[in-house]
Amino acid sequence: MNGISVDMKALKAGEVNLGTSIMAVTFDGGVILGADSRTTTGAFIANRVTDKLTQVHDTIWCCRSGSAADTQAVADIVQQHLQLLTMTQNEPPSTRQAAAVFQELCYQNKDALSAGIIVGGYDSKNGGEVYSIPLGGSMHKQDYAIAGSGSTYIYGFCNTQYKPMMSKDQTVQFIKSALTEAIKWDGSSGGVIRMVILTKDGVERKIFYPDQYQKD
Repeated sequence: MNGISVDMKALKAGEVNLGTSIMAVTFDGGVILGADSRTTTGAFIANRVTDKLTQVHDTIWCCRSGSAADTQAVADIVQQHLQLLTMTQNEPPSTRQAAAVFQELCYQNKDALSAGIIVGGYDSKNGGEVYSIPLGGSMHKQDYAIAGSGSTYIYGFCNTQYKPMMSKDQTVQFIKSALTEAIKWDGSSGGVIRMVILTKDGVERKIFYPDQYQKD
């Protein structure tokens, strides 16, 4: 991916922020990504129902935290590169390849970007995978990843409740419970809980409204 060149300085850094709670978890059969939906401008809530889960290829998605403008621009650029990669190698990109493009963009522009990304995807060779690209542009493969302002409050919860190779239903409940706690304690997180389930069968989306998750 050498030679990726983008004028990131044209973006307005930090004006609208995804003060957020995002996570992605591998399970027995694929990956599930989850996020809250609150977007803030300073101390004000700019959007209560933002979709922070972005598709960059058929079964490769990302969770976005940081500057809304920065993360959306990076996701758009990655999507274009993956389309070109698909044509040149005559097969879909792997999740690792997608994460590597995110990582290079974020690292090369680390002084101009406010972007924390979690990449989750399913491909036929490697199954479900999760990669975390935190501020600064490093890349880490993990069984599950959490990020955003709300993640500070749920590290202990996730460490005790996560179990390798859970079923799909168990993983949905794990993410729902973790994000409910993050929303409860983090003032920058809120709104609905969105999820994307990625498996060999494709993409499934779920949404949970406050009256559905607050009573659990």
